Amino acid sequence: MPLVYKIRKGLNISLAGRAEKFFGKANPSELYALKPLDFHGLVPKLEVKEGSEVKAGTTLFVDKNQPEVCYTSPVSGQVVSINRGERRVILEVVIQAANAMEYESFESGDPLGMTREQVLRNLLKSGLWPTIKQRPYNMVANPNDAPKSVFVPAFDTAPLAPDYDFMIQGAEADFQTGIDALSRLTTGKVHISVNDEYPASPAYTNARNAQTNYFRGPHPAGNVSVHIQRVDPLNKGEAIWVVLPQDVISIGRLFSKGHYDASRLVALTGSEVLNPRYYRIIRGASVKSITDGNINKSDHRYISGNPLTGTQIPHSGFLGFYDSQLTVIPEGNHHEFLGWALPGFDKFSFSRSFWSWLMPDRKYVIDTNIHGGNRAFVMTGLYEKVFPLDIYPMQLLKAILAEDIDQMERLGIYEVAEEDFALCEFICPSKTEMQLLVRKGMDLMKKEMS
Repeated sequence: MPLVYKIRKGLNISLAGRAEKFFGKANPSELYALKPLDFHGLVPKLEVKEGSEVKAGTTLFVDKNQPEVCYTSPVSGQVVSINRGERRVILEVVIQAANAMEYESFESGDPLGMTREQVLRNLLKSGLWPTIKQRPYNMVANPNDAPKSVFVPAFDTAPLAPDYDFMIQGAEADFQTGIDALSRLTTGKVHISVNDEYPASPAYTNARNAQTNYFRGPHPAGNVSVHIQRVDPLNKGEAIWVVLPQDVISIGRLFSKGHYDASRLVALTGSEVLNPRYYRIIRGASVKSITDGNINKSDHRYISGNPLTGTQIPHSGFLGFYDSQLTVIPEGNHHEFLGWALPGFDKFSFSRSFWSWLMPDRKYVIDTNIHGGNRAFVMTGLYEKVFPLDIYPMQLLKAILAEDIDQMERLGIYEVAEEDFALCEFICPSKTEMQLLVRKGMDLMKKEMS
């Protein structure tokens, strides 16, 4: 029997609008975008200008601090706009797709027959290197580091999360090739984390050159920080790399086809979606290609990612680089009369403040209303009930607020990412934006320790 890591602390939030395991037909998208803000800490240096002709795999910009890391176009066509924000920060490089796809050529072959330097160079030039994120700091991996291991989280327990077993169907061979490539980048192991509560895809459990680890429990059992701390804990001075399953598939296609194939499956989810299901699109596509005619006519919010950790985008915006999910939920820009005085049979409550706890199988429609304003950040003992990491969340957050570098280090800042505090933020009585606070702490640590 394999070892099963049982996660006891956490919280499953049952929302309406989970994607059915059917393929919807996406409308052809004319516009695609690569957004520098998707890559935290990136200082982009443009390699194209408006009017430039590009192919799939053509470099759009590089990182000024690491110019060997290329960020490339997902499609062939023409750069039609470079959108900027305050202080001329680059927000988006928008490409109008050509009628026929053309690809830049990269090295192909069996990665097991290549040296580490060859695999590394191929990933850097093709634009697939940014799919590899590192711990600590939860940002694009430094190619000059030697990671102690690589983690591939093959399930997600976040609200309305896509089914990674369904998404890998038909791409098992490319996934294995991607695992082979990742195994060349580390002297340690490639770890694939699967959910023990149902039979996982054989592509995960039977993968060669990798170790499969089994987890069971409520959200955040699918968070990679939980997997790392249980399987191969991170110590100061070490690095661990993280790659999502669909990105492993893209890496495999690079070595099998010799070009950057940015196609991927995306789950359209949320209570405001008429037909939530899966769509095959190209990374960076306009979300209108899958939402037009499929959303309730009301005031709602588009989230690239899941409701807890995703990023708000406009209804005509573009899907984030790392996201395999688009969520549409109601806006919460309204006041409730006697909100706390009513029984609240239709309201989700962690603390059983409403009678809805009598219906554990209910699917909830939750909007973005935070139901109150900022309050004193006081000790409650609530966060520890949903935070499974061996870390004191409240103490770490207060160390970040105090900018106490030594205390942050002792309390485990290297082991966490923003997503690990999403549940704490969801149940927080003081309405503290914990994910932004954790990001601030990681940025401060990186600045001080570099």
